[in-house]
Amino acid sequence: MSHVVTIEEPQAKPDVSQPRCGVKSGAWGHVSSSRMYDFLYDPLFILSSEKDHKQADVQATMIRSKLRKVPRFRAMFSNLIHYPRYSVYWSKADPVPAFVRREWKGQEEKHREALQQLATTDTSFQMPKEVYEDPEVTGRNRYKYFERPFLPFLEQMPLNVVFETTKIEAYTFPPASPDYPPSPSKCTVGTQTAYRDAEVQTDPYSPEYVVCQDSIPELLTLATLTWGRGLPAGQAEVEMIERAREKRAWEATLPPLSDTAQFEKRRRMMNVMERKEWAFREQEIEKLQEIRLEVLKQLLKKRDENQNEVNTKHLNAQWSKLQEAKEAKLAQIQRAHVSAIRKLMGKGKNIEGKLERRNIIKDYSDYASQVYGPLSRLGRFPDNNSEDFVVKNLYLNTYEGLVELESCLPDFVTQPRIRPPKPKVTTTKAGFLKRVARMDHELAEVHKVLLEKKNKVLEPKKPPRFLQRKLIPQPRLPTPTLEMGSNEEEDIEMAVIYLQKLLRGRVVQNMMFEGKEKRLELIQELRTSHALQEDDRLVKKAEKQVTLALQRQRNLHEHKVSLVENHLAGLEGRVLADMFDFLSKELVRLQEERRIHAFAMLAERQRRMREAEESGRRQVEQRRLREEDQIFKEVLKVHQSTVTSYLEDIILNTEENTAEEQARAEIEKVAKEINDIAYEMESRCVPREQGVEWTAHSLLLMCIFQELKISRPRRNKYVAHASVSTVLLAQV
Repeated sequence: MSHVVTIEEPQAKPDVSQPRCGVKSGAWGHVSSSRMYDFLYDPLFILSSEKDHKQADVQATMIRSKLRKVPRFRAMFSNLIHYPRYSVYWSKADPVPAFVRREWKGQEEKHREALQQLATTDTSFQMPKEVYEDPEVTGRNRYKYFERPFLPFLEQMPLNVVFETTKIEAYTFPPASPDYPPSPSKCTVGTQTAYRDAEVQTDPYSPEYVVCQDSIPELLTLATLTWGRGLPAGQAEVEMIERAREKRAWEATLPPLSDTAQFEKRRRMMNVMERKEWAFREQEIEKLQEIRLEVLKQLLKKRDENQNEVNTKHLNAQWSKLQEAKEAKLAQIQRAHVSAIRKLMGKGKNIEGKLERRNIIKDYSDYASQVYGPLSRLGRFPDNNSEDFVVKNLYLNTYEGLVELESCLPDFVTQPRIRPPKPKVTTTKAGFLKRVARMDHELAEVHKVLLEKKNKVLEPKKPPRFLQRKLIPQPRLPTPTLEMGSNEEEDIEMAVIYLQKLLRGRVVQNMMFEGKEKRLELIQELRTSHALQEDDRLVKKAEKQVTLALQRQRNLHEHKVSLVENHLAGLEGRVLADMFDFLSKELVRLQEERRIHAFAMLAERQRRMREAEESGRRQVEQRRLREEDQIFKEVLKVHQSTVTSYLEDIILNTEENTAEEQARAEIEKVAKEINDIAYEMESRCVPREQGVEWTAHSLLLMCIFQELKISRPRRNKYVAHASVSTVLLAQV
């Protein structure tokens, strides 16, 4: 049965003197500047691009709280790198529900903008109609339409009615008692909501209207324009309105169809208007073509930039690949260099090449030797297969064993008896302060002074007096210029301004009328109050004074009750705080006691494991020593046989060289003697036939010497010398 235990490291508490970035701390807790998943939940959280959306998603995902450390029970107490005590796993739990969309919210807006741009450039394209939701003005969204819109161009209108202000005498609170601190009457609490101020700005409300019979107002021709699609009106909408007005005026000047005499005039006027419309259409087509050309230029430029960026990335990837190959080659050369240096140092320690027997006592006395710290490059891994020596205890590895161990503990461990501490008496019977209490007070003051000196912030160094950094002034922005338009554009602008004035005036009139209708009852009440008699006014004044007095008494009573409640709440809070503090301390003490007991059991288990590991290491070491002794003996035998064969080869080569030298010396000696004999015979005038014999004999000897020198058969040189000597003696 395996148990998976998740261990989380406690996070370090931040220093109070150093506030963290993005977090505001106060008396009411910590308020973060932004939440983790605002980009998914908040409908008003705006991100500039899909790249920023992915970056925010990665930042919300890559947090330390998702990393979990799962211990390995086989190597729980290991300190080795290749046998870690725990493994780090990534938690697959997702705090975001499955129904929440993780896509970027700007895709729909980009799609809508692309359709609008296509509709402006291509007249044949029909923009799909947007289905707006029901605003529910009289339903749940009624509160959104109560606030007046912000109109900065409106002037403040004076009120027709001025209400009488109630004069209330200032109430003086009694001085607070010095025994208790004053309780604040107000407190400011910072909150964070999911809504923002931008939600107040709703779409303008269009009221219902009634059209008189046989009348078509010009304003109804703009009914197709809605908020966000033509409203507020721009230059294009104003031009469209002017063209519609001109066309209606032109249609009014056309002769009627019933008049056959002016039929030709009507046809000419229609032809002229058609030519004007075609010319205007051509101008619009040229504008659209220019816009499309600019868009095409921008797309080509963007494509070139993207291609250059891709080429740069490819070059950077190739360069990084070559750099990695270069670094790998340098690392290989460095390792070979280190290995060669190590070999040279080993050869330098033993220049004569003497074989030294291993000194086991020296190796075990030196803690830096291969016995205690073997090198892994020599193929020695002391911690290999260390799991085989792990002590497996049923009582420590299973839950049932731990329960059985806990049942063996005495009652005072599982059921501790808590005794409340006695209050510390700091005064004597005579009322004087004890020496110990006075000493504690002095030590506390000294500790406070030391802490103040330790936490004292050093003053920043003063900047140099003469050496100062000279700031470069920023260049001034260019002055904007206003392009002077034609008279037609100026007339169109004036017409737009006039239309805006009319709309604003109508809005003000509607506001005044609605305000008057809402407060009609108050106006009538004020008018009737001014018509009362003087006696009634006095009675009303007396009743008013009595009401104000009762209000002051009630406020005073409520203030007294609130003070009493505050004092009682403070006393209850102090009592509860003391009780909870005592209970928390006892709980901490109990937890510490159990933790120390667990540590003792773990230490005992670790000691047994180490003893078993040490005994296994000792057996392996003894077996390895026997193997190394046998290897040393075999190597020594091989060396002795090698030395013997080498000495035999040297002796044989020396014997051959010595025999050859002795034979050459004997031959030279015999040749010299023959030469002396020949000279002596010539001096004695030997006959011709005998001289010929001596000459042939000498030639025969020379041929024999050459054949011996060329063939050099592997035989004893003494035998060759003896044969030559025999031939010479026979000839003599």
